[in-house]
Amino acid sequence: MGFDLSPKALLHPLLFTHQPFLFFYYFIFKTFLIYIQESISSRLVSRLFTKKPELTTQKTMRGGLWQLGQSITRRLGQSDKKTIARRCYASEADLKKTVLYDFHVAHGGKMVPFAGWSMPIQYKDSIMESTLNCRENGSLFDVSHMCGLSLKGKDCIPFLEKLVIADVAGLAPGTGSLTVFTNEKGGAIDDSVITKVTDDHIYLVVNAGCRDKDLAHIEEHMKAFKAKGGDVSWHIYDERSLLALQGPLAAPTLQHLTKEDLSKLYFGEFRIIDINGAKCFLTRTGYTGEDGFEISVPSENALDLAKALLEKSEGKIRLTGLGARDSLRLEAGLCLYGNDMEQHTTPVEAGLTWAIGKRRRAKGGFLGADVILKQIAEGPPIRRVGLFSAGPPARSHSEIQNENGENIGEVTSGGFSPCLKKNIAMGYVKSGLHKPGTKVKIVVRGKTYEGSVTKMPFVPAKYYKPT
Repeated sequence: MGFDLSPKALLHPLLFTHQPFLFFYYFIFKTFLIYIQESISSRLVSRLFTKKPELTTQKTMRGGLWQLGQSITRRLGQSDKKTIARRCYASEADLKKTVLYDFHVAHGGKMVPFAGWSMPIQYKDSIMESTLNCRENGSLFDVSHMCGLSLKGKDCIPFLEKLVIADVAGLAPGTGSLTVFTNEKGGAIDDSVITKVTDDHIYLVVNAGCRDKDLAHIEEHMKAFKAKGGDVSWHIYDERSLLALQGPLAAPTLQHLTKEDLSKLYFGEFRIIDINGAKCFLTRTGYTGEDGFEISVPSENALDLAKALLEKSEGKIRLTGLGARDSLRLEAGLCLYGNDMEQHTTPVEAGLTWAIGKRRRAKGGFLGADVILKQIAEGPPIRRVGLFSAGPPARSHSEIQNENGENIGEVTSGGFSPCLKKNIAMGYVKSGLHKPGTKVKIVVRGKTYEGSVTKMPFVPAKYYKPT
């Protein structure tokens, strides 16, 4: 199994998805920061750690981790452990916590920093066991770090259509779609699931790591829109928590807690209903490729709902952390913003052209439309693809080469698939080399391994749709 030992990867909580033993080094590295802050002037520390990771050479990134760990371990033996402990706990105290934090800890959750929150990376099960259990039975995820909000007003749809690629007006009430917020160059600011509740009410959820920039972006354009007489307002649901119930047992388990007939609620549809005695926003969607739901519940009712869901499943649905969530979404071929999609990546390059409705392709009207529509007509320069590979699993930023050893792209996500028992990855390659079956080479830790382009999803989706 391969390991991405770059500084960027080591500081990223999702490294534990396939590298759980490196948790020790993560702690050591945090302690190292504390040690040098107390040993060197703050000015020097600032200069050292504001250096961009990409400026560090691959040669520097490799080989020094073990020596660093040994050196710091010796230093720790001579240090004031109480001072270090106080500093570590102070750092943890700065993280936001969901209302289920104590519940996670009580159930063996291993808490890690993620997007400014303390979130469970895994529980007592291994990440592989959790991944398999989600596909065989079910999983309950706390995703309350994500940001839910509503746009309301008679002009909320034309306002939102200036910012996203979706045909929002064309959605039937109570239905939704994946969409992308774009910038003036056609790049992705964030991806989001939006729902047209009514003609004057849109509900959407944005990623935790993008919350601040997304809200600032929306607010900036909302002020300009309202200054021209547009009728739109918003509400951010900080008073609510968000649970994701996924897997084959999701529907039968949830059905015990609501009078709503869930067999009539299909993938992508939305309802405001009573669940376990609380008024909830229920969307039949998820991030695993399995049938499932995302449940926005008042925070005061979140703990009772989580307990009820686990109880009604008779132990078959298990609490599941970010580690397995990442494995599941990779197997499902779904993008992780910040890895597989960024501000310089267009929806067309990311393989999300299907999310641009016909009316939007004809009329545009969203930020970056000229760039995106030109790529639809002429083809993009690069394309997101799925990959199989031999050797150790490819990681983010692994180089992709053609059979002659020439660079043709880069891996953006990769790992070992618990379900397929083989290496999978996704990345971007030059157009023309994106067809399934194309032979490639992937560079992992300086060595080249055979690979091939393949279709996604890697594991077939099981979304609940009308027959």
